[in-house]
Order: sequence, then structure tokens, then C-alpha cells
Amino acid sequence: MKSLTAHASAAPVGHAELIAATAHGLPEQPQALQRARAFAEPLIGTQALDTGENVWAHAEAVAQILKMIGGSEAMQAASYLVYACEHLNKPQEVIAKGFGENFAALAMETTKLVRVQRQARQLNTGSVGRTASPALQTENVRKMLLAFSRDLRVVMLRLASRLQTLRYYAAAKKPMPAGMAHESLHVFAQLANRLGIWEIKWEMEDLSFRFLEPDTYRQVARLLDEKRVEREAHVEQLRAGLQQQLLAQGIAASVQGRPKHIYSIVKKMRGKSLPFDQVYDIRALRVIVPTVADCYAALSWVHAQFVPVVEEFDDYIAKPKANGYQSLHTIVRDASGQPVEIQLRTQAMHDHAEHGVAAHWAYKEAGVKGYSGVSASSEYDAKIAVLRQLLAWERDLSGAAQAPEGADAKTLLEDRIYVLTPDAAIVELPQGATAVDFAYTVHTSLGHRCRGVRLDGAMVPLNTALKNGQTVEVIAAKEGGPSRDWLNPELGLLVSHRARAKVRAWFNAQALDETIRRGREAVEKLLQREGKTALKLDDLAVRLGFKGADELFELVGKDEFSLRTIETLLRPAEAVVSEDELLAQKRQRLAERSSSGATKGDVLVVGIDSLLTQLAKCCKPAPPDAIRGFVTRGKGVSIHRADCSNFHELLVRNGERVIDVQWGQPKALNATVYPVDVAVQAQDRQGLLRDISEVFTKEKMNVIGVQTQSVKGTAWMTFTVEVTDAARLAKVLGIVRDVSGVQSARRR
Repeated sequence: MKSLTAHASAAPVGHAELIAATAHGLPEQPQALQRARAFAEPLIGTQALDTGENVWAHAEAVAQILKMIGGSEAMQAASYLVYACEHLNKPQEVIAKGFGENFAALAMETTKLVRVQRQARQLNTGSVGRTASPALQTENVRKMLLAFSRDLRVVMLRLASRLQTLRYYAAAKKPMPAGMAHESLHVFAQLANRLGIWEIKWEMEDLSFRFLEPDTYRQVARLLDEKRVEREAHVEQLRAGLQQQLLAQGIAASVQGRPKHIYSIVKKMRGKSLPFDQVYDIRALRVIVPTVADCYAALSWVHAQFVPVVEEFDDYIAKPKANGYQSLHTIVRDASGQPVEIQLRTQAMHDHAEHGVAAHWAYKEAGVKGYSGVSASSEYDAKIAVLRQLLAWERDLSGAAQAPEGADAKTLLEDRIYVLTPDAAIVELPQGATAVDFAYTVHTSLGHRCRGVRLDGAMVPLNTALKNGQTVEVIAAKEGGPSRDWLNPELGLLVSHRARAKVRAWFNAQALDETIRRGREAVEKLLQREGKTALKLDDLAVRLGFKGADELFELVGKDEFSLRTIETLLRPAEAVVSEDELLAQKRQRLAERSSSGATKGDVLVVGIDSLLTQLAKCCKPAPPDAIRGFVTRGKGVSIHRADCSNFHELLVRNGERVIDVQWGQPKALNATVYPVDVAVQAQDRQGLLRDISEVFTKEKMNVIGVQTQSVKGTAWMTFTVEVTDAARLAKVLGIVRDVSGVQSARRR
């Protein structure tokens, strides 16, 4: 990220280095807390945060919150160094020199997260007056916290800082921005809940709710206060009696009144449609005993002395909550019939319920204590247990499936990174992703047109691996498509499978478009020859059994559908006539034609002079080709080359219709020309078509049609030329074969 102050210029460390550097937590240093306070005070003593709070006062309060939830003096010292970073020219070097690399890494990583969140907040409420929706802001903050959750201490520092910000607004009686209050309730409080830090969770919820719904908050607070003295006296009487009686039963119990949390009360009133007086935890006690066996013994005695509400019993010891919370919850009715909630737990369960992961986190403070029902045999195991909670929290909120049983949460979290768009939207990507991956994730069109990238304002190569928290600005062309080089894994331009699939799809679509274009041209030329250009292409396709014209063109372009099928459809069905009728028709045509007139193509039917003839389009015969005739129904005799494959099929099916024919003498020399097809295969190059066409021109052969196709550098061409003598064509084809790049030239 670009620095947001004039002095913060050092580059933040990467996550991989940070994890390695903090694997064993912050080292305890002599008087680290006192030295950190003395170091930071001259830098931040007179500075103010965006909220208006004095930075020094904020850092002091954050250190106290960390102390409250069990953070070591080293963690408290880190809170001062974080806020000092913003006011140092080379913060990482300075802090590393004075306090060590671990302190510097933690301070820089936390500062980076603060800057990213600040930039997102500024852009979401930018100068254009637009404000992102609370849901979008919440999602962005959640993703940013997860992006930096590889170092759990960063998460704890941010939780403590946000709690202090809430306290500051409440004490100053200033309205907190709605977006900040919303993310405090729906992200930070839920994160504290997932980590099991109830002491922070409850306070965050109440303070956030106070800013979001001040009228409802005041109403419930007033209801709590109206009968507070009477209710507290009643609860105290129950508390003292219950503790005394449990002690008499040999259970060393400490019974306490449980704090009332307004947000929790409102949630129950709304969730169960209950009036205020019927919310059970308005009157609540907590019983803390030495062992799990004592929990169940105390529960048995409580149920014997009071009337239990059976449907309101929960055993979170046998089945802990997802975040590791354990306790017995029961609702009973006292002598007056009033509901009372009682929680029973051991001291260890209580410590976890109040401080959660902070009570035994996976650094120096943690040792090998268990977390979330997991007995941690090492600091690494304890850290993985907490990372699983963060992963589960992310998936709970995103609605994604839960992680597979036994999945490595550390690996799952570290397999992803989160970067920002220039508009501060958060984009999730696989580890090692590039700007091209980013562009395709934002929009397929942006990916196709991606030509360059700026990371935090600096131009970098497209294959640069992105890192958490970077702002990515794609430089795109107005139009265009991807490069095939992007699919080359050695170049490292694409990591995401989704992005690679989109690039392949683009090239497949281009190939399909070319195939459809060739098919369309072939069909349109056929319609021109048949005089059917007014026919609608979609209608023709439907008549042939296709859904649309493109589907027909695709198969024609692939040579998987014969144009002869279209010809058959276009020509009206010929009536079936008897042999006598056929001979009568022939005699009639003979009588109508001049006995001395030349037939079309100067073809004579042996034994029957001047019979109507037509040259077959499939093989385009020309003198002196060996030819055969086939008597059609209603169109005279079709003349084929003797080696024509279509003629051989006709011979097999209707041999009786085959007759002998021969070339006649033209009226004048070179008076008749015949169209023939020539197939040429060559290495594609610029000017190839021109050079071949010049050969035909020099040899005085008129070219009346050309079809070309280039596939992977090979050109396939079909020339239709007019000749008077097919024998001379062989000489011309020899000249064509001598043209540079031509591999073969033959008559079709």
C-alpha cells in the first residue's frame, strides 16, 4: 500500500517471513513495556486518530485491554509500537534495532492492516458522495481480518483497538458512523465470539447496538433499571442461599450473579417473541466448581431444589460449542415461579469463556494448553486449533461448506490472499495469483483485455505474484483478447484454474466462430447457385432439423454435413414415371430440338443424337476426360467423369440408367469452356493467393471462384477455373506446384 503519512515509507514484511519470525511469539525483554511507552510517547503523544481520539490515550487503553484478557507485557508493549510506526521514516529498521525483529514484524503487519481498512473506509465514503452498503463493508472488513489472521496477535490487537474505539465514542457521547458500528457488531464481535473471548464479545455487542439502535437500547436499559434494586436483592438472596447449600453438600462452589447484556436480551425478545419480563437471563447466576464431576453434582442438586424448565437445558460440556465454549445451562423456577438462568462450569471453563483464545494463545503466553476441545501438545498444535476457528468463522459467514475433516486449517488459510481493487473492493485469490488472475476474477472482459498492471501505484510485470493487502490496478485495452502465452505454465501468468478455463473458452469460441463463418459462406454460395437467395437461413436450418442457422453452419464448416442434402431439399421432388413415359419424354424433347443443334457442353449420347445433357457439378468433367452418362428423371442425361465416386454409387444402385456418351466437336475452336476445381495445399504466407492466381492468369485460364482456409499455418485453397481442354490443366498444375510454399496441386 502507498503510505498514508509522509513518514511511513518502509515496505511491510510478507506473511511467510512473518509467520516464521513469530513462530515462538514475542520474546520477553527486560522492561519492554516501559521502554515501548517511553519510545512511543514523544511520537504519538500529541497526535489524533481519524476518530478524534488522542493516539497516546488509545494506545494506553489498548494495552490495558490486552492485559485484561491475559496478554503478556510484550503484547502490551507491541500496542505502543504499532501506533509509533505511522510516525517513523524507516519503522521496521528502527523498531527492529531497538526491540528485535519479532516486534518489528508484528508492528508492521498490524499497521498495514490498519492502513488497508482506513483506505477502504475512505474510498467507500469518497468524494463522489457514494457510500457502500453495510453488508459490503462488513464483508470487506471480514476478508481483511482473515487476510492478516496468519499472525493471531494482529487479530488480538485489532479486537482490542476496536473495543477501545467503541468505548471512546460512548464516553465522548459522540455518534459513531453507522458503517463502523455495523462492522463492530457483525464482524469484530462475531470474531471475538468465534475465538471465545466473551468479555470482549458482550461489551462490543452492547456498545455497537447502542449506536445502531439508540432508542431500543435506552428502552431496554430503562426496563432493566426500573426494578433493578428489587431484582438485585432477589438475585443476591438466591445467590447466597445457593452457595451456602452447595457448600453444605460438599461442593466447593463459588456462585456469582451474571452480568445482564442488553443486546442479548433484545435478541431473545425478538427471536422468541417474548415480553421483557419473560426473558430468562434477566435473572441469572453462575456456579463455578473445581471439577467436571462437581458440575453435574451441582446440577443434580439444583434440579432437586427448583422446578427445571426441561426444554431450556443445554449440556455444552458433553457437546462444546464450535468455539470451544463449555458449560451447563439450565432454567429453573424459584419459589415465586420466576425463571432463573443458572450456568455451571469449572474454573478452567470460566477462564476460557471470559478470555477464549487470549487465555492460552499459541505464542509464548500459550504453553501447551488445550483450545476448543483440542489438547495441544505443542505451540504449533495450539495455533492450528485457533486457525481452525478462524476458518470456521469465515465459512459460517460466507455460507461455504465446512472444511473437510482433518483438513489443515493453517494450509487452507494460507492458500488464499486478499487484495483490493482501486475502489477498495476485496478480491479473494489463490496464493501466488497474478494480475491476470485478478482481472479475470473481477470480470471476464477485463481479463481478456488485460495488458499491464500497477501494484500500489507502481508498474510491475504481469506475472508478478500478488500479496495480501496490495491495491491492484489493471491496465486494459479497449478491445482484444488474451494471448496463448498466458496458458504456458512456465511463464507463470495464470495460477487460477477458473482464469485458465476462461482463456481456453475464448480461443475455443474464436475457432468456433471461424468454423461457422466457413459454413455460412458455403451455404450462401449454394443458395446463390440454386437461385434461392431469398430463403431465410434460420428457416432453412429448421427444415433440415437444426435449432438455428449457426448449428447448421458449424456442421457444414466441419465437413460433417453434406451440401447435397441442402440441394435435395431445395429441388422439388421428381415424379416417378414409367419407362414408357420416360422414352416418350425423350422423343418429345428430340422433336423439339434441332437435329443439327449442339448439345450443352458438346456431349453426344451414343445411339441417341442431340439428347438433353448437363455436366455433373460433383466432378465437373471437361474434354478429354473419360465420361459416362446417367439418365435422370426429368433433367435429361447427367454427364460424369468415369472416375467420379458419385457416379459409381449411381451405377451400383441404378445400373440400367447408365448410358454411353462421348465428347462432340465444338462449333468453333475454343468456343466452349468448362469449369473445373483445383485443390492446392501450401504453407500459408503473405502473397500466396496472389502468386497462384498470377499463374492461372499467365496461362490464360479464367478463375471464377476461390475458397481459402488456413489452419495452423497450412493454407487449403480451392480454385474454380475455366478450361477448354483438361489435358492442358496438368501442365498448369505443374507450374502451380513450383510456386514458393506450395506442397500439392491437383484437380478435384
